[in-house]
Amino acid sequence: MKRSLLYILLLCVTPSFAWDWWPLPMAEPDDGKDTIAYEMSLGATAGYGTYSPYWLQSGQYGTISSAPFSGYIKGAIVKPATRPHRWFDYDGAVALRATVHSPMPNYEVLPKTGVFPVYQQQQFTSMVERCYAHARLYIIDIAAGVMPITDDMYAPLSTGSLLFSDNAPAIPAISIGISRWTAVPGLYGYLEIKGGLLHAWLTDNAYTRGSMLHYKHLGVQAGGKLPVNISYEFHHAAQWGGYSPTGTDLGNDIKSLKNVFFAKAGGNSYNELYNAQGNHVGSQQLAITAKGTGWQCKVYWQNFLEDNFAMLGQGQNLPDGRWGITAEQHIWQYINTLTIEYICTADQSGPMHDQDGIIYAGNDSYYRNGIYKQGWNYYLRSLGTPLITAPLYNSKGETQTLNSRVRAFHFGAGGDIQGFKYSVLLTHVRNYGNYSDGDWYSQKSHNTALCIEVNKRVEKAWGLLFGIRLAADIGTQWGNQAGAMLTISKQGIIKDY
Repeated sequence: MKRSLLYILLLCVTPSFAWDWWPLPMAEPDDGKDTIAYEMSLGATAGYGTYSPYWLQSGQYGTISSAPFSGYIKGAIVKPATRPHRWFDYDGAVALRATVHSPMPNYEVLPKTGVFPVYQQQQFTSMVERCYAHARLYIIDIAAGVMPITDDMYAPLSTGSLLFSDNAPAIPAISIGISRWTAVPGLYGYLEIKGGLLHAWLTDNAYTRGSMLHYKHLGVQAGGKLPVNISYEFHHAAQWGGYSPTGTDLGNDIKSLKNVFFAKAGGNSYNELYNAQGNHVGSQQLAITAKGTGWQCKVYWQNFLEDNFAMLGQGQNLPDGRWGITAEQHIWQYINTLTIEYICTADQSGPMHDQDGIIYAGNDSYYRNGIYKQGWNYYLRSLGTPLITAPLYNSKGETQTLNSRVRAFHFGAGGDIQGFKYSVLLTHVRNYGNYSDGDWYSQKSHNTALCIEVNKRVEKAWGLLFGIRLAADIGTQWGNQAGAMLTISKQGIIKDY
């Protein structure tokens, strides 16, 4: 009897907006329409230095060449998702890009460290930037095709997530899950979940050939329509399967997939039989979001898991992670986004993995692996944060990540001044190489990367969008270098229906 009275009392004090026991967007009126659009763009970069500046090419899904001089042409047909309140929605895109760039350095290929891909030397390349289809059936999302893989642990104008960022090219994949925060039935929207499962094929063949990618994630968020939300997400990914450069089968059957899914031992090598089959990595994020009318502010912490998967607040590599705060507002447009981050990957559970028969479980060697020597990279670019130096910068052609221990401070701001949309990025990073390299302390270097971007749509010029991006690097990591990118883009509607 007392429990019944308590339950009635709780219902009485519950705010009126919470009486919907399962609030979903599909319960609201659908006044949208479906659209097919086109996109066309031209771009050119020019600068001095060995490479194109860091923020000129990083965080662009691998579409901008690392050469100091390059140009591209792009065309796309896009069907965006435009009906969030309908019980089903769908979207897709086909985007093609052709790029020409100046010669890159003549890399020395070292046979024992990997097979350096020939595509790094090609001065003319074409790529399928996107070619995918996605459908949402009520709350379930299904997608297939060549598409970017991101973990949604991002912030606007940030350095990118430690697990999956927007730095590497799109990957052929299939996925299923709940991609947006969705209310748990019966809890009036105060508890939401999201998650998914993805299988992808890694086609770069930088070291192993025909390897695959397994990825799953789950998140929970409390708060709903309250002004403060708290969320926690756990992500697990693994490179697995394929064939070594000598032709050894690394495990491509259902049993291998089961071992990878549950991170169990298996395969043919001693390392995988002792630990787990595949190259397993993970990440978790805790975020607190405060929101009001026309604004929101999020504080977040993310870490990277290489060896032992430990839950929140545990593990040896707690000094490593990404701490950030981002604020967005739509009341005063001149500065509508601010992001500040601190990133550290220098601890890695200490410098020693084992010594004298004692396992210290240190030397985590982020983004590196003894079997998959292309590491946590795709087409020579980091799948995670570009702050960990990608193999495209390796002067001797190694496919491994040679610099994974970094400390960085980052600032980003953006806004709209009289139709001129701008963003400013400033990143200072100190690099410490890898523990696994002999004289790792002597590998220290630093870089300060600056980028200013401005875009303006000119309706009198056929609605063209003109953009300019200026970037520079100052420091010992790559030397002093600078560059500029000019872009002209056009977007339009082919059909509404």
